[in-house]
Order: sequence, then structure tokens, then C-alpha cells
Amino acid sequence: MQSSTVGPAHRLSGVCIIFAAIGGANLVGCTSDPADVAGSYTIALTNRENGCNLNNWTVGAQSQGVPVTITQSGSTASADVGGLARVALDLALANHVYTGDVDGNDMTLKIIGSRAGQQGTCAYTLNSQIDATLSGDALAGTIKYSAATNGNTDCGTLTGCVSTQDFNGTRPPR
Repeated sequence: MQSSTVGPAHRLSGVCIIFAAIGGANLVGCTSDPADVAGSYTIALTNRENGCNLNNWTVGAQSQGVPVTITQSGSTASADVGGLARVALDLALANHVYTGDVDGNDMTLKIIGSRAGQQGTCAYTLNSQIDATLSGDALAGTIKYSAATNGNTDCGTLTGCVSTQDFNGTRPPR
């Protein structure tokens, strides 16, 4: 790999733990009124499968203390990720704010990445989705990272790949 070409593994080398700290949410859920999900959360992450072969991703590795601020207007919400996770998301996706919908106690939030990557003749970006459920003041769910490619044969394992983290976190009692 040339020094000017940055693959997904290199771009995410410090991002994996940061992504794990992200508490955005992306859930398909009930058809009831949206719960009040707004608040300042402290999130803990655990790396699961690494289908996208991201660098510095150790299955089972954990990160704690990731700050996430969720704001809400009706059934729409955004999750602003702070700390080192913000830096990692900005480097990998060119964004650190997840946006999406709240349905009952469930949230589905996404970042469609715009940071261009290159692997040989494969051009790609990375996207992320959070699926979460609120129970009282606790939020739990999964964060998935996937590559959107140009379909070139150099994309190899990036095509259809998914790397996953589990997360949970709390906000101060309401």
C-alpha cells in the first residue's frame, strides 16, 4: 500500500475503540409514541466481530466513559459523540453526529460517511448505524460499521462487510 493510499484498516486504527464508545442508536421498533431519549450519556463499548478487518480491533476489547449527548425533537434524534471517539469518527467518517428516528423506546441513528478511502482501485466510504433501546435511564444496543464501495474487484472483503460493537450506557436519573 502506498503512503498516500489509506485503507479502512489504517484509517480506523485508533477509531475502533472510539466507535465502541459511540452511543448513537439505530433501532426499528414499536409503533408507539417516542420515548424521551434526550440526555448526556456515558457509554461503554465491547468490540464484536470484525467483518471489515479494521486495524486495532480486538474482539472482546472494551472502552468505557465515552460521552454522548442525545437531543430529540419529537420522533427524530441526534447523538453527538464526544471525547476521543469524536476524533476517531471524524477521521474515519468525516462526521461524529448520528441522526435518525425514535420509535417507542427504540432508536435507529446513522452516519453516512463522506471520508473517501482507496484500496487499490477500490474507492469506498465507511458508514455507521446504531440500533438502541432505552430502558429507564439506560441505553443499550449495537453499532455497526460497513463499507460503501464502487464495486471494483480490489474491494474484496470490503464488499458487504460489517464490524459490530455492543454498547450500554446511562444518563443521570430523570
